[in-house]
Amino acid sequence: MSTQHKFAGTGVAIITPFKRDLSIDLEGLEKQIEHLIANGINYLVVLGTTGESVTQTEPEKEELVKFIIEKANKRIPIVLGVGGNNTQALVNEIKKTDFSQIDAVLSVAPYYNKPTQEGLYQHFKAIAEACPVDIILYNVPGRTCSNINAETTVRLARDFNNIVAIKEASGNFSQVMNIINDKPKDFIVVSGDDAITLPLMSIGVSGVISVVANAFPKEFSDMVQLALNNKFNEAEEIHYKLLELINYLFVEGNPAGIKATLEILGIIENNLRLPLVPVSEQTYKKLDELIQKI
Repeated sequence: MSTQHKFAGTGVAIITPFKRDLSIDLEGLEKQIEHLIANGINYLVVLGTTGESVTQTEPEKEELVKFIIEKANKRIPIVLGVGGNNTQALVNEIKKTDFSQIDAVLSVAPYYNKPTQEGLYQHFKAIAEACPVDIILYNVPGRTCSNINAETTVRLARDFNNIVAIKEASGNFSQVMNIINDKPKDFIVVSGDDAITLPLMSIGVSGVISVVANAFPKEFSDMVQLALNNKFNEAEEIHYKLLELINYLFVEGNPAGIKATLEILGIIENNLRLPLVPVSEQTYKKLDELIQKI
């Protein structure tokens, strides 16, 4: 496990705050960026699922990325979400993108069309050959219905120097262990699931791309750093302090739970774009109770 890797530690899949009229709330976004950086997170992931990228227009995405780059001001690395299920369209998009201030891309497995393992390999091969920056694979079969298995992950890691990590959100400990056991030395695995980040780190995972760290960046990044330093007893205290809240964040979907939490903390307004809707009053009250305990 490399604690010096650029994408070890705590990355945050940053939310996109919206105003009541559902335009992007840049003031709230700046507040969130400062909240995260001041509290020790290691890098930002922009235009991910948590950022509601699929309901944003291309001009909005461009404005959002430019704004985040400007406000982060090179204080931490920026990872850009770049994914899709049309490989050639994705390659064309990559070729047109300005990566001069982007440190890496996070690229999700193709969804809906359910490729074979060879199809997944060829998809990411095309991306690797087109992309001028590092690539973090993103395996989240619960959303894509397409699992990148350990053999395919390791094959990609060995064949392409710019494929440097995978965000593993399969929840499959056996698969994660097989990747860690067989991967090249400089390739890392990061957790895509807040609730199991600590146990995953005990078997060699190097960090997390987190949702809960939007709200509790200091606590979660402290836990991750303790685990990286093999201080698992201390990390465990934070893990169990946050665990019930983490579980409640996802009972009505992501990012509905984290946006409600951030509103309770006074950071953003609790607005989402359809088809996503805010959490129910019952879940909101429970989140409030759990936040008061923390």
